[in-house]
Amino acid sequence: MSTSKSTKPFSPAPFNPPFWLTNPHLQSILPKFFAPKAPTYRRVVEKDSLDESDIAYDFYDAHEPTLDTGNDAALEETPLIVLFHGMEGSSDSHYARVLAYEMHAQGWHFVVAHFRSCGGIPASGRVFYNAGDTGEVHHALENLRKQYAHIYAVGVSLGGNALAKYMGEYGDKALCDGAVVISAPVDMSSAALSMHSFLSHRIYTPYLLNPIIKKALANDITKEEIASIKAVNRISDFDDIFTAPRHGYRSNNHYYQSSSALPYLINVTKPLLLISAKDDPFIGFTATPNDVSDSVTILDTKHGGHIGYLRYRSDKKQSQSEQAKGKKAKASKFDINWIPETVSAYFNSIGVPSNNK
Repeated sequence: MSTSKSTKPFSPAPFNPPFWLTNPHLQSILPKFFAPKAPTYRRVVEKDSLDESDIAYDFYDAHEPTLDTGNDAALEETPLIVLFHGMEGSSDSHYARVLAYEMHAQGWHFVVAHFRSCGGIPASGRVFYNAGDTGEVHHALENLRKQYAHIYAVGVSLGGNALAKYMGEYGDKALCDGAVVISAPVDMSSAALSMHSFLSHRIYTPYLLNPIIKKALANDITKEEIASIKAVNRISDFDDIFTAPRHGYRSNNHYYQSSSALPYLINVTKPLLLISAKDDPFIGFTATPNDVSDSVTILDTKHGGHIGYLRYRSDKKQSQSEQAKGKKAKASKFDINWIPETVSAYFNSIGVPSNNK
C-alpha cells in the first residue's frame, strides 16, 4: 500500500487479505454477498440539470435534519456525505449500503445522488449518464447545498471518475469540501482495453451491459439504433453507438478522452483521496504522484479488485457500521468494511467532526 501527496498526513489501516482471498475476481464478485441489508432511506425526487428527468436522492439521516427552505432558513450543520455511484449502481449497491451504515455511525448524514435512469426512475429525456458529466455532479451538489452547510463526497467507479474530474475542473468552486474516489477509471481508454480482456469480457461485461442495453431499448430510439444496440457485446461498442452520440461526443474515443479525470487531477484544490487496487480488472492506468496536485492523496493497494476489499478476520470484532445497525456481529468473519472505515478515517483526518460514540 502506498500513499502520495496530501494536504495533511493520512495513515489508513492496511488492507491485507489472506493469500486465498487475494484473487481480484473473487474480490470483485463476492462482496455483494456480504453486504448488510439496505437501511430505510428517505427518498426525495428532483429534476436533473437539464430539467428533463427525475432524479432520486436517497437519504439515510443521522438525525432529523433541519430542512426549512425559506429565504431565512438556517442550513443543516451536521455534515452530509453524498455518494455518486458506479455504472448501473444505486442506493441498493453493496458499497452504498455499507457506506450508509458507517457514515451514520460517525454521526453524519448520508445520501445517494442517483444518475439519470438509476434508482428505479426511468430517464425521460434523450440522455442517460456518462462518466464525464461534471455538470450533473455540480447540479446535484447545488441542490444539496441549499439545505446542508457542510458537504463531502464519495465517488465509486464511473461515478468516481465523474467526481474526480469535477474536483479538478471546478477547483475552488467545487461545492464539496473534500472527497474520496474509489476504483475509478480515471483513464477511460485504458479502462476500456482492460474490459476487452478475456476474463473481464466474459465475467463482467454481461452483468454491466445488459441492464443499460435494456434501458436504451426502452428509450426513444430509431430502428437502426435498436438493431445496432442488440448486436453489441462490448461496453466500448455500446459507448460508440449510444453513449457518445447521445451526450455530444463524436465517438467512443472522443468520449473516453474528454471524460477521463486524469488530466484534471493536477488542478484539484480541495482534499481528495484516490483509492484503487493494483489488481483491479476494470480500471486500466491509474494516477501517479506526478499527475496530481498537492491536495490529492493516492492510496494504491496491492489487492482489492474492483470495489471489493473483502476481508476475513479471525478475530472478528463488531465494526462501527454493525454497531450502527444495532445488531451483534454476525457469525461470518467476512466483511466489506475496509472501504467505509478508510473513507471515514480520511474525512476525520481533514477535519470533518465526528459524533460517533
